[in-house]
Parts: sequence; C-alpha cells; structure tokens
Amino acid sequence: MLGRWVFVYLDDILIYSRTAEEHIWHVRVVLSRLLNHNLYCKLEKCAFHQESTSFLGFTISSRGLKMDTQKVQAVAQWPLPTTLKQLQSFLGFSNFYRRFIRNFSSLAAPLTSLTKATNQPRPFRLTPEAVCAFHDLVGRFVKEPILLHPDLTRPFVMEVDASDMGAGAILSQLGPDSKLHPCTYFSRKFSPTQQNYGVGDRELLAIKLALEEWRQWLLGTTDPFLIWTDHQNLIHLQTAHQLNPRQARWALFFEPYNFHIAYRPGSKNLKADDLSRRFAPDSSPPEPLTILPAQRFLASLQWPLEQSIRAALPGDPAPPETPPNCLCVPTSCRREALTWGHCSRLAGHQGQARTLQFLRRALWWPSMRKDVCEFTAACDVCAGSKSSNQPGAGDLQPLPVPKRPWSHIGLDFVTGLPAVDHLDTILTITDRFSKAVHLVALAGLPTAKRTAELLLEEVVWLHGFPQDVVSDRGPQFVSCFWKAFCRLVGASTSLSSGYHPQTNGQTERANQQLGRYLRCFASSQPTTWPRFLLWAELSHNLQTSSATSLSPFETCYGYQPPLFDHQVPELEVAAAHTLVRCCRLAWIRACAAITWNNTEYSRQHHRRHWPGPVIRSGDQVWLSSANLRMPAGSRKLDPRFLGPYPVLRVINPVTYRLRLPAALRIHPVFHVSQLKPVVSSPLHPPLTLVPPPHCVEEDRVYTVRKILDAHHRGCGWQYLVDWEGYCPEERSWEPARSFVDPALLADFWARRPGSSGAVPLKLCDCTSCVALSNLTLCVHRSLSLSLSLSLLSPGPRGKLWSHWLIPAIMCQSRQFGGWELH
Repeated sequence: MLGRWVFVYLDDILIYSRTAEEHIWHVRVVLSRLLNHNLYCKLEKCAFHQESTSFLGFTISSRGLKMDTQKVQAVAQWPLPTTLKQLQSFLGFSNFYRRFIRNFSSLAAPLTSLTKATNQPRPFRLTPEAVCAFHDLVGRFVKEPILLHPDLTRPFVMEVDASDMGAGAILSQLGPDSKLHPCTYFSRKFSPTQQNYGVGDRELLAIKLALEEWRQWLLGTTDPFLIWTDHQNLIHLQTAHQLNPRQARWALFFEPYNFHIAYRPGSKNLKADDLSRRFAPDSSPPEPLTILPAQRFLASLQWPLEQSIRAALPGDPAPPETPPNCLCVPTSCRREALTWGHCSRLAGHQGQARTLQFLRRALWWPSMRKDVCEFTAACDVCAGSKSSNQPGAGDLQPLPVPKRPWSHIGLDFVTGLPAVDHLDTILTITDRFSKAVHLVALAGLPTAKRTAELLLEEVVWLHGFPQDVVSDRGPQFVSCFWKAFCRLVGASTSLSSGYHPQTNGQTERANQQLGRYLRCFASSQPTTWPRFLLWAELSHNLQTSSATSLSPFETCYGYQPPLFDHQVPELEVAAAHTLVRCCRLAWIRACAAITWNNTEYSRQHHRRHWPGPVIRSGDQVWLSSANLRMPAGSRKLDPRFLGPYPVLRVINPVTYRLRLPAALRIHPVFHVSQLKPVVSSPLHPPLTLVPPPHCVEEDRVYTVRKILDAHHRGCGWQYLVDWEGYCPEERSWEPARSFVDPALLADFWARRPGSSGAVPLKLCDCTSCVALSNLTLCVHRSLSLSLSLSLLSPGPRGKLWSHWLIPAIMCQSRQFGGWELH
C-alpha cells in the first residue's frame, strides 16, 4: 500500500484516494493494520474525509499544491534581518518553498551575496538592493501561488532557457481546462566556469540541470515529454554524429530520458527566458566568443555516391513509393551503392541484415532486400574472412561392413606418454568387424618399415593378412614403402581425407577408451603405464560392444571366455563343426548388428548435421584454413578461408579432390565440412584470385633432415635427401632447384671431404658448359656470394660466354639476395 495510496513520514500518515468509497476502504485497511500491531492514533490529531489538508508544510488539495497558510503568515510577519544568522534563517526557510516562486534565485541573489565568506571580516549591513529583495520575496509568499499536481500518466512539457548568467525552467502539464499549468519552477545561477561555456553548451546545460532537478518525475516515462528551447541547434542533439567532449559526457546522462526537443523562438518562450535573465551579473558581461572561424565553413560533407545518384536521377526518376528522406538509387548506381554500403570502411563488411539496415538510412530502391542478400553472399572478402556458423556439413558415409574378423583394420598412434625405458608411444590396431584391439608399446614413432614389421608380428601371424587398412596421413602411411608393402600382401590402403579424423573413427574411439583406462590406473604413478597396457587390451576385448552386442572375443572365437572355474562347461567331445558353426553364427549376428548400427548412427548424425552444399566437378570452392599452418603472425588476422580453388573430381558425396597450388603442399582431398562453394553475382565485382600464403605446410612433411650425398647428373647436380619424419626407405635424389634455402647446400659442401667449400654452378652437357666446369660460387654466411671465374681453355667461343653469363648471374641474384663480382 505504501507509495500507492499511503504516505508515511515519521509519525504522520497521509491516506489519499480517488473516490469516497475507495477512501473508506483505504482508511479501514490502515487502521486494521495499526490495530494488529498494537498501534493507536490520537483522535484529536486525526482528520478524516478531507478535500484539503496540511501535511509537512504544504496544503494539499485536488486543485494542486500550495504553501501552508500558517507558514505564509509567519513569513509575512518576518522582521527585517539585522544579523547574518537571521538572514541565513530567513533564506533557509524561503528556500524550502522556492518551487512556488518564479525567479527565486534571481530574487534572492542580493541576499545570498551577503552570506559569502570573505578574507577580511566585515560588519553585517543590508544593502538597498538586499532590502528590496527581502520585501519582494515576502510579497511573493503572500500571493500563495498554486502548483498543479504532477500526473505521471500524462505527458509533461518543459520550457527551458539559458542566459549568460543562469538557467531557468518551468515544468507544466495540461489541466482540466486544456491549458498548460505549472507544476514547479526551477532556476539556478551558473558558476563562473559555467558562465564561460559557449551558447550551445549553456543551453544544453540548462536542460541537464532541469532534468536533474525533476528526475523523479521525468525518468522512465512511457510517453516522451516535450522540451521547448529557443536554441534551434539543440533539436539535432539526439541524431548528431559529432559532439564535443562535454556534450559526449552529457549524452550519457540524457540516455535514460525519453524526450523530444522542439524549437520555440525566444519571443514565445518568455516565461523560461524571464527565469534565466533575472540574475544580476557580478561583473561586466563577457565578450561574445567565436566558436568556429569563418574560414572553417567550406562545404558540407558529401559522399561521391550521393553525387553519382543525383546525377543519374534525371534519367531514371524515383517511383512514387520512395520513402521520405531517402534517395532512390537508379539501376546504374546500385552496384556502387552496394559496394559503399557493404565494403567501405564505414560499413565494415557486415551481414545481410545490418547491411540492409545501414543502406535504408539514406537509400532505397524496389529490389533492395534481394540485391543486398545476393551481394553479401557473393562477397569474396566476407567468404574468406568470416567463420561459418552453420552446423557440420555432410551426411555420414559409413565404411563397408566387413564379413569376417580382422579383414578390415585401422591403425593409429598414441603419443605424448611419459617415457619409460624409452617407451613413449602406443600403436593401436583395431578390427573394424569384431571391434577387438591390439596395443603395442613403442619407443617413438616407427618408420614405415618398422610399422610393416609390427603388422606382421601382431596381426598377420594371428589373424592372417587384412584386406583393407584405414589410417591417417602420417608419414609412415603415405610413404612409397608402405604402399608397396600393402600392394604386395594384397591389402588396400584407405587414408583419411584432409583434417577429417572421423574417417578412422573406430580407432580414434579406441584411443579415447585407452586414455581413460590408463588415467584410471596410472594417473598417480604415470611411469607405470606399460604394466597396464596388457590389461587394457584384455579389458577392451572382453567388454560387450554396443555395435555388435557381443564382446570382441566372442565375435572372433564364437564363445565368451569364462571368468571363474565353475563357468567352464563339462564336455567330453568338442566337435570341430560345432565350433565353426558357433563362430559363423557370431559373425552373422555381428554383421547384422553393425549394419543396423551404421543405419542408426547415420540417422542420428543427420539430425545434427546438414547434407552440405551441392558441389560438382569444375565448381569453385573456398578451403577452410582452420587446420592449416599459416605464416608467422597473428592467427586472429589470418583469413578463415583460402581460394577459390576448382574441384577436380567428386570422390564420394562428401569428399572432393581440389586443384591446389604447389605452394600449399597439402593433400588435395577434403571433406565437405572443410569447403564452402563460391557464390557469384552480377551485382558484385568479379573475384580477384589472391595467391595463396607462403609456407602453408602440413606438419614437417617436406622438412630436410640432412643432405647425405651429391652427384652430377644430366643438367646439374642432384642431392640425396634424408627427410624429416620419414624412414630411411624414403630417401630420394632431388635436383638443386628444389631447395628453397641455399644455406643447406652451402653447409653440405662445406662439410664434404675433399671439397673446396664452393657450391658448383648448375651446368648442362654442352661443350661450353664443360669448359666452365671450374666456375664456382662461394657462399658466405652473410648470404652474399662472390663469383670467381677461371677458364682452363677459352676456346673459340670465349667471347660468347660473356653474353649469357651476366644475365645468369642477375637471375640467380633474385634467389640468393646479393652477389659480389671478383
């Protein structure tokens, strides 16, 4: 009830109601509440059913608010102050009723000036101006003005004005007679600092001070209230783009208020103008200040787009449905308008909705929404710079279901384990049919040859040769040795597509389960993990698989191994055909279960993913850079997509082979989730093919570990290279032109026994080049080269060499940086 129809101040209770019936009920509720808490009111001090009452120094009625009659009589009989204390007492009493007195600050200014402290003590003496001000104030009290009750359900009107010395304002509302009646007055004298503000800032300060004074009524209003001012520039305050620092700070103060500023000439804004101009200046008025010199007013800011539109409008007039305050863009200017509204620095390559809203502020044409959607979709900058917020693309493509155990397997490595006796890696071998695993502890990543040996030792001797091997694109599995080995044993190799480990998902899942097992048993003593590897394999092979509803052991051998002695069946004779029948029955059940699970997983996958875009051979696509190694720099500023690149072949509905530049040095087969089709539009300028960034590589696939040997062959020298991350079987002879870093060759020749330390120049087999066999290039560590030329037998063609030798040196200098000719 408090704040709704009851107001309490200490021991005074005020109950107010709209109707007599409602008032009786309100009084009964308040008295019942007091009675319940053993509180009693003194009847002599109570007044019931009053249309006018005195409360806290005011007389409140349905007409409005006015000063208490007893207080007015006290002021009328107030003697002229003779001391500073008496003057302060009178001003304090008068200040309580200042809301009823127009120009209170200006009227009391001669009296308040006497209360200012001075450095030198002086006797109190009323000046003639102070005496006149005292009698004027007393006369204003006797008039007893009535102020209208503010009604929060009706809009307010605020009249504001500022002069050189102060501010004044009146808050009004429409009364029952449809005329504006004052609710309260406000006036304040500016401080010396505020008096130095410019005209616009003083007028804006007057609005700010008035809003601070009447904050309890004007903050949070549903309907906007009106502010009248005689300063026309303030009507653009809420839409201004540039504000000075002071106005910018005040703009934060104005933000919660719901108001509209309207211009009213000073000749019609007399009441507020009178409030602001009644202050007596303490000194001579300041000289007018020049805000901006005349030479600063050159011309208003205009975009070239606006000039183009206005020039084209006569030939393509605007239709009648063009919105007001908007330019209709002719057909010839729409591409320029879209480029400005989306690609300019001011627009910032926003999305479709924001680009449309930005353009609609000043421009319009009939097909605006369609053109904006088409233009933003075809923007190559957005396609390469923005991440995709769509769900994963591509339907699930299950691998073929095997028909027997260990015919289709998957390989993967678990690295980063604590080293125990040089063991820090685990080879996981997974049977895709039975879901059985073999786990092998290794000392680092093996070579391709060692991986083949492990396959023979762990799988082939127990289960026979597999028909298909699924793996990632590690250096062991992409090597020529591994491909030749699998081809010889009759096994096909299935490599995962670029940055899509889900291809070998069963092995990845087995690695997760292995990691959980080792964390449970070896987390307290990490160096004991090899002791638990055998138990981890056994535990996995004994657990029932959700895909087959059988354990891997039972799927392979046709029975579940007993865990206790009493579970062993007593059989006198075990027929071989019975065992085979049990095994084949388990295989049939497992095959059916895997097929059903693949269908179920595909259905669940389809619920969380979308089929992906339709991409055909020859289409242009963008390639995601999320998994690529980019050049050194800020990853935040790297492009999100590279390209566009053409599609060479559709391998399956979700896998595609691209034509990539050689600088990327990555495998060109990718899942559809890594691709985004290029959208073209006649409204957008044609795509600019940007060259790919340098040094984008896979993990150390092409890093040279060491140059082992060199020999001259054909048109130049070749070098035997030991590749980083590859086994010795992958060493190969590479020509000198394949080396990007010339320091590799310089270091090799500097270490080569019997060599002079010079890098031989690339020569061909012609007679002239044989004669130049002693031409050497000495490489210094500063990467500057010195050329020494000595000819054993000049011959008849000696003059010809000078014609091609200098261009050859200039061509080579582009690669090696600089030459010193000796």
